[in-house]
Amino acid sequence: MDRPASKRQLKVGRELQKDLAEIIRGKGMASFDGAMVTVSEVKISPDLSVAKVYVSIFPSAKAEAVMKILGENSRSYRGELGHIIAKQFRIVPELVFYLDSSLDYAEHIDELLKK
Repeated sequence: MDRPASKRQLKVGRELQKDLAEIIRGKGMASFDGAMVTVSEVKISPDLSVAKVYVSIFPSAKAEAVMKILGENSRSYRGELGHIIAKQFRIVPELVFYLDSSLDYAEHIDELLKK
């Protein structure tokens, strides 16, 4: 069972979320097959070496292609992140991207409620 995140993990996660959102926004939608990519949450491991990056993708039909692009480019995103956070953190965490399907879930619930 997972331990609750420490204050430090939460703080680092929020900082990484802000910085990664900026990096991804800077790439533009064209880099992601015309999809809009939003960093919804970043969960960091207790030793700060691995960051689970949750992204939501619109339209969700392009999610698979965008996740592939994110996975293939995670090293370059990590490098860019390193330039931004170098003064604040000793190590730059490994980035692992996950699809945040909470928007799809909310949309699905909304559709069910309309019936």
